[in-house]
Amino acid sequence: MCGFLGVIASRPVAPLLCQGLQALQHRGQDSAGIVTVDGPRFPMHHGLGLVRDVYREPEVLARLTGSLGIGHVRYPTIGRGVLDDAQPFLDRRPGVVMAHNGNITNYDELRVELLSRSIHLLSACDVEPVLCLFADALVAARPRGHTLDDVAAALADTARRTEGAFSLVAALQVDGRPTLLAFRDPSGIRPGVLGRSAEGDWAAASESVALDALGFATVGDLPPGELLVLRPGEEPLRRKVTTPAATPCVFEEIYFARPDSVTAGRPVVDRRYALGRRLAREWRERGFACDRVIPIPDTSRPAAVAFAEEVGAPYREGFIKNRYSGRTFIMADQISRADALRVKLNPIRAEFEGHRVVVVDDSIVRGSTVQRILAMVRTQGPREVHLVIHAPPVLHPCYYGIDMSTEEELAARRYAPDPRPGGLTLAEQRDMEGRWAADLAVDSLTFLSVAGLDAALAERRCAACFDGRYPVPVPAEKRDAIARERRGVGSGS
Repeated sequence: MCGFLGVIASRPVAPLLCQGLQALQHRGQDSAGIVTVDGPRFPMHHGLGLVRDVYREPEVLARLTGSLGIGHVRYPTIGRGVLDDAQPFLDRRPGVVMAHNGNITNYDELRVELLSRSIHLLSACDVEPVLCLFADALVAARPRGHTLDDVAAALADTARRTEGAFSLVAALQVDGRPTLLAFRDPSGIRPGVLGRSAEGDWAAASESVALDALGFATVGDLPPGELLVLRPGEEPLRRKVTTPAATPCVFEEIYFARPDSVTAGRPVVDRRYALGRRLAREWRERGFACDRVIPIPDTSRPAAVAFAEEVGAPYREGFIKNRYSGRTFIMADQISRADALRVKLNPIRAEFEGHRVVVVDDSIVRGSTVQRILAMVRTQGPREVHLVIHAPPVLHPCYYGIDMSTEEELAARRYAPDPRPGGLTLAEQRDMEGRWAADLAVDSLTFLSVAGLDAALAERRCAACFDGRYPVPVPAEKRDAIARERRGVGSGS
């Protein structure tokens, strides 16, 4: 999972890109990069760490001249988490900058194909072969002076060869003019939005919060399978590239997206309220009662508010979060996550001691974070502890750009080792929850059912991590290759 931002304007874009990337920081903390286009030059600066640190010195942004550019924050799912893998990437011939969010599942095949044409990849990041395919197709059409027809044909050829899920932005000269391209693959699993300023400048980003930070109005989601060609002061040119079959990622709504983001015209926070209400109904049907509802900050707060309203119990803030800590889910290894958690949360004893508490979280992936949090909770002297999760159990790996690990690393697989596509039956889920609750030393554990997820979020979407139904097929050999990569060098999207 990563965050991208492309801007084309009638003014220098580097300050805008830096500002917008900070709004996308929750999507990646591994590295940050900005490349601008200034005539024949491509000023760039990449660095490991947070945006505020990579662009701390004013002279860094001052060197990034030009009114067209792309920025990126990275959380790696394929690659090694090193500076060589930091996006955006530049192909010098014919001069194209590109960044993406997603996961290219046939990366190895593309690398071999490119090598057969003496095109060498310089990183392990899976956007680089996409960029090289696109640039190679452009040069094959003509050496320079590329037209919109050239771009559309090259992108169509690239999309046909590329498997997986991705949204991307690219910057180059088209018909002799600086141009920003935005494209979302036909499945639309990874998000993308389009924004416009009052002056007619354009931006494309992973989430609408980046547009808000720039003062741009959100025009809408990037249309799956369609190329948008953006220039300041002009309406977008649209070219259909592939036939869409949109299945946006539901885990964006549950965890990754900021609650103030808007997708498909609806605030993410509204979706989390719906998940909390549905979860409360399922929990209440089990005959439990509580004195207060406490979220594990931050993502679960909206669901916890709705849960509390539905069951008629007071909502309380029981944890103080260190605002300078990162998101433990997207840290590179278990040691980093454990160390971060020690300073991330501190419980408020008065909110737990002697009370029947419901602790709300968004999901359980590896399980280690929630174990440590519950260990802290038990030291606060609660009368009962009920853990509720406003998502179904994560039973299947994600191959589309979220680091859902390998099957053996998913905590739920220890309690449901061989789940069928479609999710667990309610009886199977309750049995799993009972055994897992005993290991966690809590009075109950309740996940939202897959049926509850379908009721709360009825739109067509990808929920493969919960139900095992992959909208974009990933053959077994490619799943094995991705798993070997994750077990080996670690996490480069």
